[in-house]
Amino acid sequence: MTTPTPSGTFARRVLDAASRLAAFPLGGIGTGNVSVGARGELRDWELSNRPDKGTWLPFTFFAIRAEPEGHGAVTRVLEACMRGPHEGDSGYHIGKVAGLPRLAGSRMRGEYPLLTIDFDDDALPIDVRLTAFTPLVPLDADASGIPGAVLRYTVTNPSPRPVEVSIAASMSNPIAITGRNVFQFPEHEGIPTLEYRDDGALRGLAFGTDLPADHPLYGTAALTSSDEAVTAMPLWPVDFWQDGAQLFWDEFSRNGRLRPADRFSYEDDADPARLPRLRVGSIAVTHTIAPGESRDVEFVLAWHVPNRRRAWNGMVGLPNTNADEIVRNHYATRFVDAWQVAEHLTAGMPQLETATRTFHRTLHASTLPAEVIDAVSATLVVARSTTCFRLDDGTPEGQFAAWEGSFDHAGSCEGTCTHVWNYAQTLAHLFPALERSARRNEFLNETLPDGRMRFRSNAVFGAEPLEFHPAVDGQMGTVVRLYREWRNCGDDAFLTELWPSARRALEYAFTAWDSDGDGVLDSKQHNTYDIEFYGENSLANSMFFAALRAGAAMAEHLGDDATAERYRECARDGSARMDALLFNGEYYDQRLDDVDARRYQYGTGCLSDQLFGQTLAHLTGLGHVLPVAHVKSAIEAVYRHNFRTDLVDHASVQRAYALDDESGLVLCSWPNGGRPRIPFVYSDEVWSGIEYQVATHLIYEGFVAEGLRIVRGVRERHDGVRRNPWNEAECGNHYARSMASWGVLQALTGADWDGVGKRLRLAPHAEAFACGTARFFFATGTGWGEAVFDAGEVTVTVLGGSIAADGVSATHPTAGEAESGPIAASAGETIRLTGIPTTTVPVSNTQEKQ
Repeated sequence: MTTPTPSGTFARRVLDAASRLAAFPLGGIGTGNVSVGARGELRDWELSNRPDKGTWLPFTFFAIRAEPEGHGAVTRVLEACMRGPHEGDSGYHIGKVAGLPRLAGSRMRGEYPLLTIDFDDDALPIDVRLTAFTPLVPLDADASGIPGAVLRYTVTNPSPRPVEVSIAASMSNPIAITGRNVFQFPEHEGIPTLEYRDDGALRGLAFGTDLPADHPLYGTAALTSSDEAVTAMPLWPVDFWQDGAQLFWDEFSRNGRLRPADRFSYEDDADPARLPRLRVGSIAVTHTIAPGESRDVEFVLAWHVPNRRRAWNGMVGLPNTNADEIVRNHYATRFVDAWQVAEHLTAGMPQLETATRTFHRTLHASTLPAEVIDAVSATLVVARSTTCFRLDDGTPEGQFAAWEGSFDHAGSCEGTCTHVWNYAQTLAHLFPALERSARRNEFLNETLPDGRMRFRSNAVFGAEPLEFHPAVDGQMGTVVRLYREWRNCGDDAFLTELWPSARRALEYAFTAWDSDGDGVLDSKQHNTYDIEFYGENSLANSMFFAALRAGAAMAEHLGDDATAERYRECARDGSARMDALLFNGEYYDQRLDDVDARRYQYGTGCLSDQLFGQTLAHLTGLGHVLPVAHVKSAIEAVYRHNFRTDLVDHASVQRAYALDDESGLVLCSWPNGGRPRIPFVYSDEVWSGIEYQVATHLIYEGFVAEGLRIVRGVRERHDGVRRNPWNEAECGNHYARSMASWGVLQALTGADWDGVGKRLRLAPHAEAFACGTARFFFATGTGWGEAVFDAGEVTVTVLGGSIAADGVSATHPTAGEAESGPIAASAGETIRLTGIPTTTVPVSNTQEKQ
């Protein structure tokens, strides 16, 4: 058994300026991002409805000037020194102002969704810390979908004398950029605009474009402050040289205040039409900080790029029949421009920040093993990356849609791919309305009358489909996910609406994938490895049996007892038959007469995903779908054969997501020989999403230490030096499958919410206890909060939303069980459960009211 480590001590969360790959994304669900690097620099500007890794904005940086009373001033760019490599065809671009003085060092602590960076410099007479975040409120996709970010610099004066401190923010226009010229300056569609605005509550820079409002690149951006002590240089001189940067730096260094530079806007003999379209402005805030005082200087960065092309324009080839049309982002139904976003974020800051910090504290103060909290928080970024978006479809919640991941400059594999999104568990627990949106689209728009489900959706854009054979794992998994979503929300109308299509999708398996009618799928089976498996295999069939169990529960609830009984019987008999066919005494393999008769099979291989359907069954409360002893043997074999403590001797000609001295779980191995001449593609790769899926299953079966070792290996690889801690890539950055990590949290806490039966169950593993206490985040379909097992008492505190249940049960791994009666609790209320062990404790007011 592993000893849990408090999550706050996980070393890889604290990174210094040498962690060049660390980039902490800011931005909401479906809004795009800008990231903050370990030096404190802004990078990866991805605001315009597409990925754009590596992009930077010229002359966009923060600066600080500190002048102690009676002493000279120190002026620095508010970033740690550049660490190299210092190579370029012209050195550093002038837009990076690399030659300006910077700070000696920085320490980044990223605990998503909150980032802090402490800056170090002996010459600076004050201490300065950056706090950055975009609000994240569980169950509230709108509050978590704001296209903006808070950048707050906290200045502390440790000296015995007052210090006048100015912090300046400079930024160039990020709107309608189409590329870069030979000198690496941005090229804009249309003419970028920039003005200084003061509406009494906010003041700052408003960026825009002269493009029409229905243009795909139309948009606005804003850099604002609510501080009254703002001065500005609204527009730097526009020319080919560094005059603007020189004037800004000299002016700011002189006394920390800024003034307009209008008379330097153009060279006297220049043709404005031929000048660069770069538009840069600066604002500064100045205050005197008393000895021992701390003061916040806060900026809000907001953007609003409302239109996206009504087509994926992806790599898989879904028809782009509506590419000449546009569709609005959901956030554009709430905000008219970036300035209004900044107003909303500033005015709502107390409530939004309190909720965000409450979520952050509840998650990161958990006693769950550190690597688990690190994994679930870091991969949560995917939901708010360019991988995911929300479309305006006329409904209050909008239409959720997503890529599989994001290439550096394009989406990766379009269509909210069912066989990839099967793995993701995060949204189902934090933003279940978005998952319900996806299920509606999949069953109402992408499931055909014969039950075949298109596993890549083009209906979200109203476009023609790509007709391709269905994916067995995607289709069966989506039936299970419908059960998950219905069980979470408890809404019978939701189930009633989708059940006819879901039933057709499940019935399709009997006719399309079971060639001999024996209840075990054996025909051509397209799957998440982008190829077809043939013959009986446990990946497809474990998904089938889980779907049958889920289908039986849904049918029974809707009064179709005959169908429910048929599905239960098929699941029981098919499971027994498959077990007899495929269990080799250690694990489940693939039944083929000749593994090399077709390419891309695995035969006698030990497939890491061989029991994925069983994992989904555990996560949705369906129990075991195959014999318990054989399931335990098989998943333990996956760990024993496929997990490598290092990959020094691992030979792979495929993509490499782990290598050399790193640990990782390979997708398949052949411990008994029989490797095909050409095995299925990806078989030698390491995918973090499947690692999390296997870790989840291991924990459910009692192999907790093994599951945690896999998770620890993933997070050790993403240390900021080798890989970005907030980007687990597969086929693209911020890959959706990595959100399988949330399943590990569910398995460790034993949290299970049944919104149909109105029951909440909590059963944390011993590994969830540190110093005798277990403390962890949980969420239901209507509320979220914190559960604490401590000293003979279990408390369940609702921190957001509300929870109404017929009962709450809690199981201590050694001391026993506790049970409450009916409860109805809102944010701030606590339920206390008695009976662990036998100590009597007073019930809460909430219980007394029942």
